[in-house]
This record gives sequence, structure tokens and C-alpha cells, in this order.
Amino acid sequence: MSASETMKPTPEAPLTQAVSTIAVSKKYLWGLGLAEFGLFVALLSPVYVSLQLKAQELNPTDPAGVIASVLPIGALGALIANPLAGSLSDRTRTRWGRRRPWMVIGMIVFIVGLAIVAYAPTTFVMGVGWLISQLAANAAFSALTASFADNVPQLQRGRASSVIALAQNVAVLFGTYLAVFFAFNLPVLFIAPGILAIVLVLVYSFIARDELPTTPIKKFTFLNIIGSFWTNPVKNPDFAFAWWSRFLIIFATFMFTTYRLLYMEHVIGLGTARATAAVAFGVLLYTIALLVSSSLSGFLSDKLGRRKIFVGGSTALFSVGLIVLAHTSTIGGFYTAEAIMGFAYGIYSAIDTALVVDVLPNADKPGKDLGVINIANALPQSLAPAFAAVLLGIGSATHQNYTLMLWGAGIAGILGALAIIPVKKVR
Repeated sequence: MSASETMKPTPEAPLTQAVSTIAVSKKYLWGLGLAEFGLFVALLSPVYVSLQLKAQELNPTDPAGVIASVLPIGALGALIANPLAGSLSDRTRTRWGRRRPWMVIGMIVFIVGLAIVAYAPTTFVMGVGWLISQLAANAAFSALTASFADNVPQLQRGRASSVIALAQNVAVLFGTYLAVFFAFNLPVLFIAPGILAIVLVLVYSFIARDELPTTPIKKFTFLNIIGSFWTNPVKNPDFAFAWWSRFLIIFATFMFTTYRLLYMEHVIGLGTARATAAVAFGVLLYTIALLVSSSLSGFLSDKLGRRKIFVGGSTALFSVGLIVLAHTSTIGGFYTAEAIMGFAYGIYSAIDTALVVDVLPNADKPGKDLGVINIANALPQSLAPAFAAVLLGIGSATHQNYTLMLWGAGIAGILGALAIIPVKKVR
């Protein structure tokens, strides 16, 4: 019997292990896509647009300073919540399953945090609200990601990963255009996406299987908590390289997207309203390119049985887009760079989740290990804005050295592409 035959999902296969061997239906994929869409509309729209508008409201003379101080606080919450909630959800045993409570309660607390941000009278209160938002949203996200590993077998991971990529990036587009219509009504801009997210995550919670594993739970200790944040990179080198590759591409992304609206104002010379509209159209081009590439790459990856060439090549191409952006001062150049980055990131995001699940060290603890992987999502959100701010300030008293900042982001992306080469467990 061939390796592919032994991995083939069958309806009769019992669900006694955390990483599933049972084929998922189209209904499940739709539910997964809707949940990812809702969560990311609420989570990433503030990062890309809404927080920048709020920062300008609180401090019109130095909005970049507000962003640089608030985003790291929230990212610290994400850094804590992802691995800890993932590990705790592995251990949770309730009549509603082990992932559902974390997803649903997390989303309810998330919307409370968004409301605090929307009505914040000071930078400090805005930071507290964003910290609560990130803690709650990432607790829900870690459970959702673990649920993906629980439900989706290996031979369908590329396709399901494509669904996640499409949903997340259409969410960014939706949230960006929402900002165009509600740029001057911040409470609606923050809270409405949160309400949508709660509804769609609830839909997924009813669709997805959430059976409890038959394996006994080990005694919970302080070492278990510490272990939530760590997977030994020496014993699991493939996992470690996948972690660093994810870290570097997210780092490169947030170096630019955190300051994208300000880039349009400072480099292209647009006013706030026109800059918001231009960013929205750029995200539209980005998303169209992403839809084209991600819709094909997940299927091809499953068909060819290859992940690395898709992940590494797309990361390198994304860096090319950043470097193109470093040497343009026109809207047309900005749109060209957005299209390049969108096409590249569509391939990357469609395959990387599948690659990561393929190299998980412990099939019985996907929540814990995926939580560690999600540190690579959260930590760059804390470090990238601050590092980008340093580069923006070199040789510029007004923090507008965007050429150096974008080159720095491009180099980070190239290093992310190189990090995927040593992975051996997948092709």
C-alpha cells in the first residue's frame, strides 16, 4: 500500500487522535472560511486602518508615535494568549467540546476590548482596550486554528489552507472599504466588525466537530504553563525553521502595513480622505491578485505533494514588492507593488498553514504547538512597528525615511524565504 493510500481519509476512520484522518465536507470549509473572515475583519481592520485613524484623532501631530506605543502592548497580549489558550484548550473537557468555549467566550470579550478602543479618550486607555482585544481575539484564534488541525486531514490541508487565506484577505479588503465609509464614525468602524465576528464564529462552532480525545489529561502544573510557550527547536528542527519563516514574513508585512496610511500621506502626498481611499483600492488590487494565486496554489500543492517551493518562492516574491515600493513616489507605483505582494502572499498564505500542520511535533497536542507557531504571528506585531519606527527616524527628524524602512522589510522577507529551505519533513 502506498503512503498516499495510508493517508487517504475515510468516513469509517475513528476520531481518536487530535489530527484528523476523516475527510471534511464543503459545509465545513464554508464554515471555516466564514469564521476566519469574521475574526480577521474585526482583528486586522484596526491594524491596517482604524487604529491609524484613532491615533490621528488622539494626537494629530504624531500619530505614528501613538501607533508605535499601542500596537506593541496589544501584540504582547497576543503573544501570551496564543500559546497559553492553545495549550489550555487541548486540556479543556466540557459538554460543548474543548475548542468551542474558547472561541465563543474569546469573541465576546474581544468586542468589549474593541469598544474600549473606539471610545478611548487617551492613548493609555486605547492601549488597555487594544490589549484586551488582542488577548481575547488570539485566545479565540488559537482555538480556531487548533480546530482546523482537529478536523482537516493531511490530503485536504492545502485546499483548506487556501480557504483560510482567501477568507482572511477578503476580510482585510472588506474592513478597509468599511473604513472608507465610516472613517469619521470610529465606534461603528471598531464595533460593527466585532459583532459580525461573533456571529460567524458561532456558525463555525455549530458546524465543526469538537469531539473530546480519549487520551488522559496529564496533571496541570506550573511547568505545563511554561511549556505552553516552548517547543524544543533542537528536537524539532523542521518546526523551528517553519516558525522562523513565519516570523520573518509577518515581521516584514507589519513593518509596512502599520504605516501604510501614513506612507500614502507622507510619500505620495495625499490628504487623509484620499489616502484612505487609495489604501482601500490598493488592498482591492492586492486581494484580487491574492485570490488568483491562492485559489490555484492550494490545489496544486496537494496534487504535487509539495509545500516548500510554494512557501519559499512566494516569500521571496513578496520581498520584491516591498523593495519596489521603496523606490516609488506615485500612486501607480504603489498599486503595482500591492499587486505583486498580493499575488505572492496569496501563494504563501494558502500553503503555509498546511506546511505548519504537516510538521507539528505532537499530534496529540495541536493546540499547544500551533499556539507556539502563532507566537510567530503575534511577536512581529510587537517588534515590527518599533523597529520600523527606528528605521523611519534614521536621517529624518520627522520619521519619514520610508525607503530605508521598506528595504529593511524586504530583507526580512528574503531571510524568511531562506529559512524554509532546511525543512526536511515535507517536500
